[in-house]
Parts: sequence; structure tokens; C-alpha cells
Amino acid sequence: MPVLDTRVPAVLLRTDRNPFHHGTLGAVRSLGRAGVDVHVIADSARSPVSRSRFVSALHPAPPPDASPADIAAALRRVASALHGPAVLIPMDDAGALAVGRTRDSLAPHYLLPRQPEALAERVADKALLAGVCAEVDVPHPVTLMPDSAGRVTGAVRQLGLPVVAKWSRPWLLPPGTGLRSTVLVHSAREAQALFERSGEAGSRLLLQAFLPETPDGDWFFHGYADRSGTTRAGGPGRKERAWPRGAGLTVVGRWTPNPRVEALAERLVGALGYRGILDLDFRRDAATGKYHLLDFNPRPGSQFRLFTDASGLDVVRAQHLDLTDRPLPERSPRPGRRFVVENYAPLTALRRGRAGREAAWHARDDLGPALAMWSLWPGHAARRLPPRGRRASAAPGPADTGGLIVRQTTASLPGSLTDDEKASSC
Repeated sequence: MPVLDTRVPAVLLRTDRNPFHHGTLGAVRSLGRAGVDVHVIADSARSPVSRSRFVSALHPAPPPDASPADIAAALRRVASALHGPAVLIPMDDAGALAVGRTRDSLAPHYLLPRQPEALAERVADKALLAGVCAEVDVPHPVTLMPDSAGRVTGAVRQLGLPVVAKWSRPWLLPPGTGLRSTVLVHSAREAQALFERSGEAGSRLLLQAFLPETPDGDWFFHGYADRSGTTRAGGPGRKERAWPRGAGLTVVGRWTPNPRVEALAERLVGALGYRGILDLDFRRDAATGKYHLLDFNPRPGSQFRLFTDASGLDVVRAQHLDLTDRPLPERSPRPGRRFVVENYAPLTALRRGRAGREAAWHARDDLGPALAMWSLWPGHAARRLPPRGRRASAAPGPADTGGLIVRQTTASLPGSLTDDEKASSC
């Protein structure tokens, strides 16, 4: 395992209110196992992450309506209690954008990648991402941004049904509204109803051509671009199962070599001058064979631990090594390695694991988070069911809970993500 500079702590920043974000737990464990003091800024009072023995300290998150300046002020308060600068790792898009906008005020307190100005916002904003892909010649689904309700119908007619509806800045969606970051709509009327809520959503509605799901069509790439722009750690992976199916977060993934996906990722990094951790989502167009970039997340993806190589290197450790001037080992891939999110894929998690499989929650050296997750998850899932579904699910057995929840939630809003799933999306 590469030797990290344990004199330098790490601060993980999470601004959203999702208590079940397993990516944060992965980062806590990765750095904590290497001997680094890990400080977590998050709404953690009811999160299983707070039960990890690798958390050195928990700090309250900024309020939901916090501005980038407010978030930076909270980060400086945490830094004031530390001895020397810390490595700062935002775990969601809103945090990454806030850090990007306030970098100058944070630089004396934190070690940060030298990112081109406003680049994180350009790639995270789904409206701007379409232009970015056009600039660097990376395939991207045809995306339209109607500016009136009347033009929504024309856009749907041009794209064909079904069509993917996305909010350009999903981190601005207010909680409790029922609005989702991504929805698969099946009529112009559905698209118009969403457009009419643009003011409430806080950003523009995009309508995007739908690329049909295929058995091996959904891919992702995680990596760390070091100070020279070289992509270190990480690799390409395939979604074997997603929640919701074909449109959401990875619940079962496999490290799978794919030179074309890797080449696209490296082209993006080189053309944009990107530095730091990145998480990309691709879908292969069965008609053309091209891989289209769907999302560019300027932070770790929730399943980044899938790409832990034979030396123990992952993207989070790579950033800590690079920013503390420690050498990064050459990548030693472990293709075939799998990652399973137990609360979304309980039956898969119960099967005897193969060598090289990692669970999102369960770890023999850190049992607290999994125990806390399973104590909280049934109640959380029951609250997500519509009233009729709650009555129908009177007393499901543990092995059936996951399947029942999936069917009921999917029935309530096809193709959409719940607020927690949206926040965990990779």
C-alpha cells in the first residue's frame, strides 16, 4: 500500500442531506485505514457514516441554502482547529462548485488541485456540458433547451419519445418538492408540466435524446488527474445493475477494461486541463457503437472504491499522495473486481462473494455503519412508499424488502430518482 503522509489530515465536505451516501463512507475508510485523520463536514446526525471508527471528527454542515461564501466560511472554521493545511475533498457537486468559486480564500488553509477557473461548474452544469463535449469532440446525446412551453412540444417531436428530461443544475433542486434531477418522460404533456416548474427548480430544463438501454451499454470511468494532467488511479467499469434501472446510481458494478472509454476520459482531461478527481458516466449507442458522455462529476463517484488496485491505490488516496508531494505508484489494475450496494441490491449482497468484491456498507474492520444502515433503512424505505404501498408491505421479510421497495418506488414515478438516490448518483 502506498504510504500517505499521516501528518496531513483530510476534510470531506458533503453539502446535501442524504444520510445514506456510501461514497462518503468509502472515502472515510480509505483514508482512515491509511492512518490519515479524517474530518467530515456533513449533516451526519442520522447518518450511518458517523458510526465509522475511522472518522476522527464530525462537523456540522452549512445550512441547505448556504452560498459558496457560507460554505467557504464553514471550511475555514474547521481548518482553524487543525494543525497545518488539510487535503480537502468535496463529495458532491455543490461542494465542488463552492470550493472552485472560493479557491483563493481556501488555498491558505487547504491543499487543492490547481483547477482552471470555473471548470468544475462548466462540466457539472448539464446545459454547459453539451457545449463542452462539442468543443472537445466527445459524443453527447442531442440536447435541446426550450425557452417557452410552446417550444417544448417541438423539442419532443424533434427528439422522439421517450425523452430524457434533466435540470441543468440539479444541486439547486429544493427538497420536498418531488422534483427529480432526471426523469424519462413519455409525452409532450409530461415535459410541459416539468417546464412549468422551472422557476421552482432553480435552473433550466433540458430535453435530451434517449439512448436505449442495452445489456452492456452503461459505463463509467473514475480517475484522478495529477498536477501534470496524467490520469492516475481508477479505471473504466460497467454497470451491471442500476437503480432505477437504466437511469440511476450503480448498485452492482464491475471493473471492466474498455480502451475506448478510457481514451475518451483521457481526451477530456487533456483538452480541458482538468485536475483532481473525476467521475464520468457513458452510454453506448447501439446504432452507432459510439460512447456518449452523459455526466461529468467533478468529485469522487459513490462507487469509487471499486477501482482499488492491487497496491491499495484509489482516487482518494491518489489525491492525498499527489497534494502532499508523495510519489504515486503505477496503476496495477484488478479487472473483474465488483462493487455492491447492499441496501439497493440485497439479494446480490447475500450471495457468497467472490474474491475482489467490495460491499458499500459492510466491512469486517468497521461494522458500525452497516449495522446502523440496516436499522435505519427499512423506516426510510417505508416512508418512500406511497400510502397504498405501505399497506401492501405490512411485514416484508429482510430478503424481500429490497425488491418490494424497488417495485413500489418505480411505480410511483417511472424513470426518476428519489432525492437520496439523486444525491448518491454516480
